[in-house]
Amino acid sequence: MFRKTNPLQSKSEILLRNITVTGMILFYTVFLLVPIGIAFAGSFHEWNPLSGIYRFNGIENYISVFTSALFGKSMLNTLIFSVVVIFFRVGLGLAIAIAIYSNLIKHKSFFRAIYYMPVVTPMVAVAFVWKFLYNPQIGAINQILGLDINWLMNPKTALLAIMIMTIWKDFGYAVVMFMAGLYSLPSDAMEAARVDGASSWQTFKYLTLPLLKPMTLFVVITSIISYIQAYVQVLILTEGGPGTATYLSSYIIYNEAFVKYNFGYASAMSFVLFVITAVFTWLSFRVSGDSE
Repeated sequence: MFRKTNPLQSKSEILLRNITVTGMILFYTVFLLVPIGIAFAGSFHEWNPLSGIYRFNGIENYISVFTSALFGKSMLNTLIFSVVVIFFRVGLGLAIAIAIYSNLIKHKSFFRAIYYMPVVTPMVAVAFVWKFLYNPQIGAINQILGLDINWLMNPKTALLAIMIMTIWKDFGYAVVMFMAGLYSLPSDAMEAARVDGASSWQTFKYLTLPLLKPMTLFVVITSIISYIQAYVQVLILTEGGPGTATYLSSYIIYNEAFVKYNFGYASAMSFVLFVITAVFTWLSFRVSGDSE
């Protein structure tokens, strides 16, 4: 596979490299490419593994996806959910990162760790805690704010409640990413701006923000991919309810595949969602000006 080009490389090093690369190829083939191929083929079949049904039906599953009112509603919910959560994730993450980066804040490592802790906490655990907080009788949110709202059973507040929980859990990721970006800024450019008499706002607007553009794009892209696939918080907090108020696209896929065992239809929706994710990712690059 690899020829020995460096006389300092031993035969054992070359052998180890070949074994490692071969193992990675086999791993991704068996656990990624093959399942994707099986799912793609299954999307053209009426497929129920429990009853042993695997019957070819052409593009009927895809027609059902594009004519489904529920899938359309779920995509609208997903769009609203993603836009709001990404906006606050990026905004809060950038604001807090700049606050920690400034000379006014001490113990920077402590604050970075505090804000990142919710990110590494499993979503299942976070969702159960917030479900208790949203409880209309004994939940801390209603008691602290003096409200009487059934957050998760009200169609007007259920999706909002899920978005608030998701923002709280995930904005720490943006904080850490923007902190890394801020520490990588060229110090000579920042010093030149100060020498030229630029105010803090001017330095941020014309220097810091443009230099953080690649990091902002990275956070936005990873957020789009993550939130289009979000379903765990919906499953635990509302199960899509009340009614279809909190149906997200990935939750429908989960429901069709693992509740109704309609694997063919779920596979078709998965590939439609994959294309939509790719389109939104491409649009993000285009809007940012980083694509030809």
